[in-house]
Amino acid sequence: MATGSEDEGVGRRVLGTLLTWMAERRSRVFLAATANDIQRLPPELIRKGRPDEIFFVDPPTADIRRDIFAIHLRRRGLNPDHFDLDALAEASEGFTGAGIEQAVVSAYFADSTREGAAITTETLLTELVNTQPLSVVMDAQIERLRARAQGRTVPAHEVPSSA
Repeated sequence: MATGSEDEGVGRRVLGTLLTWMAERRSRVFLAATANDIQRLPPELIRKGRPDEIFFVDPPTADIRRDIFAIHLRRRGLNPDHFDLDALAEASEGFTGAGIEQAVVSAYFADSTREGAAITTETLLTELVNTQPLSVVMDAQIERLRARAQGRTVPAHEVPSSA
């Protein structure tokens, strides 16, 4: 298994190739990248002019969480209209989309559904209560990221829909 120091040469070469491509490309290209901690990225990758903009994405709002529940329920062949999506959205404050998906997945393995019982709003609410969202588990780190993003990035919720 490679450690950070063993991989550094490969990582530097890949970064160099990416930066060269970004500087020399002639065609119009839309490049999007994500990072959980921008402070760990090399400065040459995030200096002004390399990315056109840097956005900060906070956990989703209640309306978006409601939509995320509907998406993941549909993916599993369940009708979102049979669930209290407003209650689920409220109970999932601080959850990310991935956390919501895992609550839906966990509901399949809950005791009440093992013997063929259908997943219900109550099953999902139980899963949410029994799960600590990332915003709680890593609250100090997330607050540091928020504070660092303040004034340095564009909040994703402020991006116009035509962007």
